[in-house]
Amino acid sequence: MGFSLPRPEAPPGENARRIHRLHREMERGGIDIVVLTDQANIEYFLGYHTLTWAYKARPLFAVVSLHGQTLIASQAEIRNVGQAQRDFQAVYYAGYLADACKAAAGVIAAHSVARPRIAIDYGQDFFGRGSLELVDALTDLSASAALLPAGDAIWAVRKIKSRFEVEQKKTAFSIVNRAFDSVVSDAQIGITERELHNRLQAAFFEQGAETASPIAMTFGRGEFVYNRPPGTRKLRDGDYIWTDFRATFGGYPADRNRIARAGEPARWEREAYRQVRSVTVELAKSVRPGETTGEVFSRCLEMWADCGLPDTYKYLSRIGHGGGLDVTEPPSVSRGGDERLEAGMILHFEPKLELDGAVFQFEEVVHLTDDGAQFISALSPEAIPVIQAAREDVHAGG
Repeated sequence: MGFSLPRPEAPPGENARRIHRLHREMERGGIDIVVLTDQANIEYFLGYHTLTWAYKARPLFAVVSLHGQTLIASQAEIRNVGQAQRDFQAVYYAGYLADACKAAAGVIAAHSVARPRIAIDYGQDFFGRGSLELVDALTDLSASAALLPAGDAIWAVRKIKSRFEVEQKKTAFSIVNRAFDSVVSDAQIGITERELHNRLQAAFFEQGAETASPIAMTFGRGEFVYNRPPGTRKLRDGDYIWTDFRATFGGYPADRNRIARAGEPARWEREAYRQVRSVTVELAKSVRPGETTGEVFSRCLEMWADCGLPDTYKYLSRIGHGGGLDVTEPPSVSRGGDERLEAGMILHFEPKLELDGAVFQFEEVVHLTDDGAQFISALSPEAIPVIQAAREDVHAGG
């Protein structure tokens, strides 16, 4: 039977501290106003949650200046906003997208700086909303010939996680780990990708998840396609299950990659599993504040070669990423990366090996502290999970 965990409330001052840090980054970047259009950014800085994000007709925006924060919302949000004391003011519009853009422009036009330097959250690892109308309106008001990018200022704040954020991630990981282990232990050869996908999704909610996005679930023996939706293929003896799954708690997604094998693996498969897992775990344990993502990538290659594993990463360039309110966040742990790791980051490591039709990949997650890396999710099992045929099928075959 499933159960529901209460959504945790951010501790007092959490959002104020985030805004204060954003203000410092704005001053460093010469930015007077930041316009937020991305759901995660608005929830992160304003602490405002609504189901309106499921619809496209009436967008939400936020205007952050050094003097305060303003939510731009349709009149349908009035009651929701009024349910709690807010650290922002709200401006409501009647109508749809064009009206929202006009309302945002009106808030900025009333700013104390006549021609403010305006930045917007469009760019790498953002999926902001808006339109050409919004861009045109903001550009007309901006002191520069074009809008400034807000990505550097925003990510400088968001990539450093608070204790509250780390705890939400830990809970989310415990939910998805329990769900995956229980579903795989009950699965049998002959199940379809879609059936296993649906069982895993249901298990997320049974374990206390808030939401569960569609996930990758693919069966195969070679020729893996990692980004296709699950289909009707049945699991056959010798197949590998590769899945990259996630579910949220407190708005924070737990992103994990796991594998399983249908039928008993050969000795070389067990050894390949052990080696790839060892590299992944040891790499995650080894990271330290101050080193670059490129240095971590190079160390992964050295550890990979020391284990005698094939040169998989001759062409591939990313073996890890940050995580937070979004499934993937900066930094990217990639070849030649120059971003320096900082205490407070949450980092995912997931190097992959395809070998003779098999696939070996694990996603291990750490919170980087001044003292080093601390795992915030249970490690992948030491031995490869094995799925057997149904009992009646074994007797029928004997």
